[in-house]
Amino acid sequence: MAQFQEMMRQQLESSMHDELEKLLDTTTGAEREVSKKDFEGFKNLFHRFLQVKGPSVEWIKIQRPPEDSIQPYDKIAARGLPDNVANSLNKLVVVKLNGGLGTSMGCKGPKSLISVRNENTFLDLTVQQIEHLNKTYNTDVPLVLMNSFNTDEDTKKILQKYTHHRVKIHTFNQSRYPRVNKESLLPVSTNLSMNGQNAEGWYPPGHGDIYASFYNSGLLDQLIEQGKEYIFVSNIDNLGATVDLHILHHLVSQPNGKRCEFVMEVTDKTRADVKGGTLIQYEGKLRLLEIAQVPKAHVDEFKSVSKFKIFNTNNLWISLPAIKRLQEQNAMDMEIIVNPKTLDGGQNVIQLETAVGAAIKCFDNALGINVPRSRFLPVKTTSDLLLVMSNLYSLEAGSLTMSPKREFPTTPHVKLGSSFTKVQEYLIRFESIPDMLELDHLTVSGDVTFGKNVSLKGTVIIIANHGDRIDIPAGSMLENKIVSGNLRILDH
Repeated sequence: MAQFQEMMRQQLESSMHDELEKLLDTTTGAEREVSKKDFEGFKNLFHRFLQVKGPSVEWIKIQRPPEDSIQPYDKIAARGLPDNVANSLNKLVVVKLNGGLGTSMGCKGPKSLISVRNENTFLDLTVQQIEHLNKTYNTDVPLVLMNSFNTDEDTKKILQKYTHHRVKIHTFNQSRYPRVNKESLLPVSTNLSMNGQNAEGWYPPGHGDIYASFYNSGLLDQLIEQGKEYIFVSNIDNLGATVDLHILHHLVSQPNGKRCEFVMEVTDKTRADVKGGTLIQYEGKLRLLEIAQVPKAHVDEFKSVSKFKIFNTNNLWISLPAIKRLQEQNAMDMEIIVNPKTLDGGQNVIQLETAVGAAIKCFDNALGINVPRSRFLPVKTTSDLLLVMSNLYSLEAGSLTMSPKREFPTTPHVKLGSSFTKVQEYLIRFESIPDMLELDHLTVSGDVTFGKNVSLKGTVIIIANHGDRIDIPAGSMLENKIVSGNLRILDH
């Protein structure tokens, strides 16, 4: 039986290699060379995918991380900062994961180009933050964007507007991998073009691809030659992910032999974060455990806030020489995430992906730092957008900080219904963003609009039934209120 399975595996692998060669033969020159490099990475992933037998973790072997492997942020910050902060900053590169499109919020093009605050996009805010650092400390912290084939062209066009800013901006592209037919386990594309139906045959393979594509681009070596030692990696839509001087100082001030090569910023779980990946001790190493790796029988245990108290913010600090070493030794080992998709024509495919944080187990002296929740402020939906546009936050030098007028450190829980999903529709429904300083919870469902200078406090639930419409008039103050039915004018 085992012999037969091995034969089948070899046959599948051989067929995949033949198909990839055929795809390469559909183009020439530079495109062929880039695709050839990409396909080497894909072959490795596909080979490992065929080898996988059962779950990647044995539940019984999972242990809580040792006390000193996850440090509280306060302890790191208590060390203070050196007189010469510039020395540390000149060893740093900021990397933003910029491969995603804004489709989930009804926008075309890269998500980083959506306006989030005072007409500033995610990318504008990032550039402002780094420029502020470079001006304040007279340093040269560069910005690197990892684009995907979906975002590269549009991003490069927009970068021209930053030519006079004090930030050097580099880009490199994530790999382009073939989507695989779920039944035949062969590529669905017939050539390397991105036109028409064929465009659906390709995908960027998750942010775990950063190590290989950064290395392959030549940019990694270039930055090491310039004396750079660490990258700070985060999602471009996490507005809390700013350069933290205390974490940076902690990294560069370690003795060389004991230098920490990988820091993962984690933060305390709330009910909203139960699906977030967490840190565990596994076979003597610190390791990231994602919900997709958890056996079904243990999913509830994984979601328990009492057992797994923290989750990964995807703000990571990683040693550049260590990435180079692990790439050259072919020692970067990340669990494969199998992502099933259905194409427009109804065809079922799979995407093989990896996550950047999963490589933590490959690095020496890896560390988790339990940071304040304010460093995790992702904007995934218009509900998140409402929070960051509101008076809960003030904007200074590209960074958002919670208003001191808010009495609670936590953000309100906001749930906007399907009429608000797309950014354009959302913007039409708010004449101005309500005052939310004293808000705990907001649920809005159905055809609802807000006039100017509305104030929301406590728990507010507004539900317009199907066919009804609710207009909240200008100047209204809603405190601990449920509004439903069909309301054009509200007494206040």
